[in-house]
Amino acid sequence: MFAEKYIVLALACLVSYVFGALPIAHQLSRRKGVDIFTSGTGLAGASNVMKSVGRTSGLLVLVFDMAKGVLAIVIAKFMGIDGLMILIPGLVAVFGHWNSIFTRFRGGDGMAIGAGVTIAVIGPTGLIAALAAVFVAMLAQKLPFSSLYSVVVGYPVLLLLNLNNYEQVQLVLGLGGIAVLILAHALKGHRTRNRGRVGLP
Repeated sequence: MFAEKYIVLALACLVSYVFGALPIAHQLSRRKGVDIFTSGTGLAGASNVMKSVGRTSGLLVLVFDMAKGVLAIVIAKFMGIDGLMILIPGLVAVFGHWNSIFTRFRGGDGMAIGAGVTIAVIGPTGLIAALAAVFVAMLAQKLPFSSLYSVVVGYPVLLLLNLNNYEQVQLVLGLGGIAVLILAHALKGHRTRNRGRVGLP
């Protein structure tokens, strides 16, 4: 029984990786004649697609990337993964988005798929926090690192909405760990790309 549980978890993680790795931004951008990995920030995410391809394409990527996160969690739950363990397939989905096997292990920063994971794990309050994050990201489009503001705003909203529910707070704190990893990955990526542009070591 113990071994079976972890086999199921491993399978759920494999499914989550595949969902996360689906190259939605890359495919939509390529159809518009844009290589998203050489345009703008070089990230295959909604914010860069919005700036490099167009608002409609960017919104489609946002919706589909969030859907990838939702589906990864829904299927993991269907397979019997629950409690704090559900965060593991969620993190794997984000990792798949960062390192897609379909695009030579390139991807986006993970903000949208992280929002999808949050919605599926937490429910209505996760949706409210995700909407707040998207709203802020849209307002910050002309600022550098616009998508990063979504996590800075969305996570505190999520935490405040769940302070009175102990079980939810545990999940929210776990999601906070994923949010920190997404921020760290995004900041490291932006720093690396900026160094490459100016020729710094």
